[in-house]
Formats: sequence, structure tokens, C-alpha cells
Amino acid sequence: MFISGFAVNNTAMKHIRGEEKLTKYSQKKTIESGNYMTDFFCSVCGTLMYRRSSGYPEMSLPRIGTVDDLELHETKLKPQLEVFCKNRVSWFNGVEGAKQSQGGQ
Repeated sequence: MFISGFAVNNTAMKHIRGEEKLTKYSQKKTIESGNYMTDFFCSVCGTLMYRRSSGYPEMSLPRIGTVDDLELHETKLKPQLEVFCKNRVSWFNGVEGAKQSQGGQ
């Protein structure tokens, strides 16, 4: 129901350790745009680390939970955009102050 992620240019993303333990899986069946989405997840614990879309191959979409710097969570990683609001559950009113989009754009 909730996915908290952010977009980053691939050239700005650096793996400190564990990149060799990542496994990839691609599909487009459930992707609204029809683009392929590739999931990169840990082959040891199964955690989804980030995604990449064939529509934006120069960008990665890491999960916020993969960042262990609380200061970033309080500042730069605070949600600025909420997408797929059309699919939101009725009891959640949205992220205060965030722009809202009905689809994925």
C-alpha cells in the first residue's frame, strides 16, 4: 500500500558494499506506462533496494528505508510528491504539503 522512494541519477548513486549480492528481476505486466521495471533486491535477505524503469534508464528509484541517515529522512527525503492518488485507500488523506498526482507522473 505504501512505497516510499526517491529518484536519483545513476551517476550519483554509489554502492558502498554488497552490489555483487543484488539480483535483478524485470517485468512490465503491472506497470501502468508499459515500460519494463527492473527490481534490484538483496539475494541474501530479499529486501528490494531500488528499481529502474526502461522509460528512464538514467535514473534509479531507491527505497527510502535503504538510507540509514536519519538527517536525510528529516530533510531531503521528506515526501514532495505523492503518485497514484487515484488508488489511495479512503482512510489516508495524503502527505501534508506534498504535490499529488492521480497517475505515476
